[in-house]
Amino acid sequence: MNTTQNIPDWLGVAASALLVLIAIGVSIRARLGLTRELLIAAVRAFVQLVAVGTVLTILFARAGLLGALAWVAGMVVIAGLVAAGRAKALPKARSTGWIAVGTGTTTTLGVLLLLGVIEPTPSVVVPVGGMVVGGAMTAAILSMRRLTETAREQRLDIEARLALGLTAEQAMAPHMRRAVTVALLPAIDSTKVVGLIALPGAMTGLILAGVEPIVAVRYQIVVMYMLLAAASVSAIVASHLSRRALFDEADRLYRVPEV
Repeated sequence: MNTTQNIPDWLGVAASALLVLIAIGVSIRARLGLTRELLIAAVRAFVQLVAVGTVLTILFARAGLLGALAWVAGMVVIAGLVAAGRAKALPKARSTGWIAVGTGTTTTLGVLLLLGVIEPTPSVVVPVGGMVVGGAMTAAILSMRRLTETAREQRLDIEARLALGLTAEQAMAPHMRRAVTVALLPAIDSTKVVGLIALPGAMTGLILAGVEPIVAVRYQIVVMYMLLAAASVSAIVASHLSRRALFDEADRLYRVPEV
């Protein structure tokens, strides 16, 4: 079976640029002022994807498992920086983001490799690792932002709990549970409705590549489970590290500025 028969050629890619023009036309018609942003986004997506595709082609051909893991580690570093950027007011945001995303990624990808669920080859580890890192990053961002906002908005309530003799961990416990719950909602909801509202990316890609739907389903189930695990680990680690970063050694809450 020719697995590339349903993949657009470069002429098809060029033709798809018409969709960007439609989006720009809608923006102009509605006077949204997004023409420049839409153009920049489209050009950046093209350049970035072509560059990544070229690098991955070389990586898949010449690098082994260590090279693939090094690439995933680079993703974790970037994801940690993105998470820190979304929670600028949180002390030690970078280290929190790196550790949370790194722990979620290492745990999930490690289990998949150790149990032989995925092949230890660059062509499998890199794309799967990318999905895991993305899910872990989203959960970390939501957890970090929610706790940071809570520390600023609920300061009096938290300090009242501390004044009653509760430790920082006890005073923040209900807020941490809510933060983790909010962080996990996207992963939980997408897992609940997978296949009912829309076919997920991995399954769609395999079907377009000519793989039988029932085979694609098996892979998609693994993907949904790994994303759920990555998000859970990352959100919990992020919440605990964020709580520690918000208090000093004497359990006094730092003032969190608005950013």
